[in-house]
Amino acid sequence: MRELYRLLADGQFHSGSELGRTLGISRAAIWKKIKKLQEQGISIESVTGKGYQLGQSVTFIVAEFLKSELPSYENILVFDQLDSTNLEVRRQLKSGSSNVLVIAEEQTEGRGRRGRQWESPYAKNIYLSLVWPVTHGMAQLEGLSLAVGLAVYRALQPYIEIGLGLKWPNDVLIKNKKIAGILIELLGDPADSFFAVIGIGINVNVQANQLNVDNPWTSLAIETGKCIDRNELIVALITHLQEILKQQCEHGFASMQKEWEQVHLWQNKMVSLSFAEHEIVGEVLGVSSIGELELLVEGEQKSFAGGELTLRLKDDN
Repeated sequence: MRELYRLLADGQFHSGSELGRTLGISRAAIWKKIKKLQEQGISIESVTGKGYQLGQSVTFIVAEFLKSELPSYENILVFDQLDSTNLEVRRQLKSGSSNVLVIAEEQTEGRGRRGRQWESPYAKNIYLSLVWPVTHGMAQLEGLSLAVGLAVYRALQPYIEIGLGLKWPNDVLIKNKKIAGILIELLGDPADSFFAVIGIGINVNVQANQLNVDNPWTSLAIETGKCIDRNELIVALITHLQEILKQQCEHGFASMQKEWEQVHLWQNKMVSLSFAEHEIVGEVLGVSSIGELELLVEGEQKSFAGGELTLRLKDDN
């Protein structure tokens, strides 16, 4: 299926016979695979006498290009398919490779915050993970998910003029629709040497009928009407992320607290914060110097850390 998709990626018409010869299967088998791709929401036009044409142009992630643009990484691995990029980073660490950036065209077990599934269609979006050594103790991790979100925001800002912003603690939104998420996991012994595995997923070229997600979401292609070069976006993202992580390590989240609050879409809004069987309603005042959410609750300022918390707008049903 993926090889067929790659053959159609040039946007030209290809006959069933031509595709069949290339893949070593029959025209009938090609037709069945085309139907399966269409059932996955991929637009493929079929014209008698011409063959099949992909309805949307596609770019694939090119490891050689990324290596030339991001020389600080010793190991950039691009996979056609993975269970998840975070899991692959864990495997790489166990094998002794630490300065590694893992990217996948597709994930079969992509995960978001609190173990939620992260839909990961093939050759549409960005799914990547990297390793960040924790060398300054647990203080280095304070506000980390917010800092990473700020790096994603900076990378997306050239594409989106209006409505782009952040939601505490680790979502990136456009007009309150999710476009990116962040998953940070710790690996190793906090008393010795350990690592933060930073996973980022961004909806880039996926279209409205290609994700089965309950919550409101969007993509760069939906918002801009254009097919985005994911290679260029990955380079911008990693460049901003390296700058943010250096700042986080040297000066902490406090050094970017004000910038984060300026792009927090829910700043000064009434929200509902849920955890366990409890719910707290309050006005968002901002975030603390270590990334805690600060709410005004019945006239009293209160701070809340991340973890098993769910934040919603008060009037969001």
